[in-house]
Amino acid sequence: MAVTTLVERGDLSDAARRFLGTESGSAVLLIVAALAALIWANSGADYEAFWHTELAIRLGSGELALDLRHWVNDGLMVLFFLSVGLEIARETTLGELRGARAIAAPAAAAAGGLVVPALVFLALNAGGEAAGAWGIAISTDTAVMLGVLALLGPRCPDQLRVFLLALAIVDDIGAVAAIALFYTDEVDLVALLVAVVLLAGLLGLRHVRFWRTPCYAVIGILTWLAVLRSGVHPSVVGVALGLLVNAYAPRRQEMTAAIGAGKNFLLDPTPQRARAAQVVAVAAVSPNERLQQRIQPWSSYVIVPLFVLANAGVLLNAQTLSAAASSLLTWGIILGLVVGKPIGVAAGTWVVLRTGLGRVPDTLRWGQLLGGSALSGIGFTVALFVTELALDDELLIAEAKIGILAGSILAALSGWLVFRLAGERGGQCSPSGLPTLPPRPWRPVD
Repeated sequence: MAVTTLVERGDLSDAARRFLGTESGSAVLLIVAALAALIWANSGADYEAFWHTELAIRLGSGELALDLRHWVNDGLMVLFFLSVGLEIARETTLGELRGARAIAAPAAAAAGGLVVPALVFLALNAGGEAAGAWGIAISTDTAVMLGVLALLGPRCPDQLRVFLLALAIVDDIGAVAAIALFYTDEVDLVALLVAVVLLAGLLGLRHVRFWRTPCYAVIGILTWLAVLRSGVHPSVVGVALGLLVNAYAPRRQEMTAAIGAGKNFLLDPTPQRARAAQVVAVAAVSPNERLQQRIQPWSSYVIVPLFVLANAGVLLNAQTLSAAASSLLTWGIILGLVVGKPIGVAAGTWVVLRTGLGRVPDTLRWGQLLGGSALSGIGFTVALFVTELALDDELLIAEAKIGILAGSILAALSGWLVFRLAGERGGQCSPSGLPTLPPRPWRPVD
C-alpha cells in the first residue's frame, strides 16, 4: 500500500505516518456506521427515542444528566478533538507544518476551502431559516478522504497525502473556531473563567515539564465540566488540552540514558532492570506522542464510528426525499461541498504559489491537486456535528443530513473522476523543477 511505502521511505514524520495509517483504516468503520445508522433509522425501530434516552450521573446532591446522543457528542467527542489538538501541536512543532513557507500553502488552501463553501451556501440560504447552518458545508472528513485516497493507488502520490493531511489539520482548526465563535448561544462567564484558570494551570505544568497522566486527566475533566456549564461547546476543551501537551524530539541525554539502561539489562536481565529500561525509554518519548498512541485508536475505531451511528440516521421516505430535493438547505450543502470546497482549496493554493509565499512538493502535479481538492469536499463527521448545533427543526435536520450524505458521495465520485482523467497531467504545482531532496537521517536533538 502507499502508506507502507511512505513508512519505508521515511518521507513523513512519525506522527503523520501513524495518523495516515490509522485514519485510513477507520474510514471503513465510519462508512459501516453510517450505513448501520441509515438502516436502523429506516427499519421501523425508534432510532431517535433510543438516542434521546437520558443517562444521569449523581454524586450527593449534584447531578449531570444528558441524553445518550449528547453524552456522545459533548462527552466522547472531546477525545476526538483532543487527538486533533495533539496532532496540531505535533505537526507545528516537529512535522509537516513547521516553518512559514511549509504551512502557507495548506493554510491558504484550507482558508479557501472554509470561506468559499460558506459563501456558496449563503448565496442560496442568506436570510432564510437555515442561514445559520453555513458551518455544515465547510469541513473536511479526514478519515474518509484518506480512505478514498488509498483506493486510488498510483494516481494518488504520497506527497499529495502529506499536503492534504496538513490541509485537513488547518481545516480542523477553522471548523473548531467556527463552532466556538458562531454556535454558542449564551455564555456563563464565571464557569468560563474557571475553565480558563484550569487551562492556565495546565500551561504552567507544561512550562515546568511536569507530566503525570492522572493529574492531566483530573484537570481535563474539571475543565470539561466548566466549559459544559459555560455554554461554549466542549469540543474547544479537547483541542485546547491537546495543544498544551508537550511535543518534542527525543533529547540526546534521554537517548543516552535509554541506551545505558538497555545495556544494563543485557548484562543482567532482571525484572528490576527491565522495568528501569522501560521507564527510561518511555520518558524519552514526548508526552504528546505517548498520549496520541493511547487515544488515536479509540478515537478512530470507537468514538467517531459511534458518533456517526448516533447522528447519521435519517428517515429516507417520499416526504423527506421530496423535501430535500426542493430544499435550499440541502442544495446549499451539496454545492458547498462539491463545488465550493474544491474551488476554494485550488484557488487558495494557486494564490500562494503564484505569489511565492508558500510551496508544495515539487513532484505534485496540478491534476493531482485538483483531484485532492475535489476529495476535500467529503464532509461528514464535523458536518454532522455542526448540524446538531445549528438546527433545531427535525425536518431541517433531515434535509441537512441528506445533503451531507449526497454531497460527500458526489465529492468522492468527482475526486475519483478527476484522478482518472487528469491525475498525471497538468504540470508540476511548483515551478522550481528541482528534484526532491532525499530525507535527512534522523538524529536526536541536543
